Amino acid sequence: MIFHGSGSTSEPDVPPEQRTKALDTPAPSRRAVLKAAAAGTAVAATGVAAPAAATPPAATAQAYAVAPGASVEVAMTVNGRLRKVVLEPRVTLLDTLRERLGLTGTKKGCDRGECGACTVLADGERVKSCLTLAVMRQGAEITTVEGLARGEELHPVQEAFIRNDAFQCGACTPGQIMSAVACIDEGHAGSEAEIREWMSGNLCRCAAYQNIVAAVADAAKEVRR
Repeated sequence: MIFHGSGSTSEPDVPPEQRTKALDTPAPSRRAVLKAAAAGTAVAATGVAAPAAATPPAATAQAYAVAPGASVEVAMTVNGRLRKVVLEPRVTLLDTLRERLGLTGTKKGCDRGECGACTVLADGERVKSCLTLAVMRQGAEITTVEGLARGEELHPVQEAFIRNDAFQCGACTPGQIMSAVACIDEGHAGSEAEIREWMSGNLCRCAAYQNIVAAVADAAKEVRR
């Protein structure tokens, strides 16, 4: 119904069937509202709207939508050898290397990314494998401490650690060595202070830091030759 009077505005009549349809339309869910708000916030913050949903369904299937308790196959190259394992998406790279592939040189220290004992190289970059899910490294090239030597010939960093007595109990040594390899490759071994800074993510409970720094500097000279 429309009311006409002084100071009032007229509105068009709405047919009864349309009013009924509007009442029957369910209200948007809380999840839908939150998603819409998040999308709006992202656009406001970046000034870039999300692309239109033109991606074919086949392309979006790469996001590993796995049913609870189901397993997936993960393929990665480990120390130059293609390895395939079937595991749950929640399994870490560390547990995959140790428990599934038998590469126990990578150590489980704190298991929360603080000590660096689990450091490995993923596509040439050092990562803490206890914080990395194996499915995140699908198709990656992984190098562990077992993959550094070439037959009986040790890697220059391994030799430098022996020459400089850069370990005591050995629990952190594999992670220290892998981080040192990356540190040198990244060009961060120019001085003692720089080495300490870029090796600070690896802890040594035996406090052999002075010898570790000396070993990294020693190995850096060998690599540069």
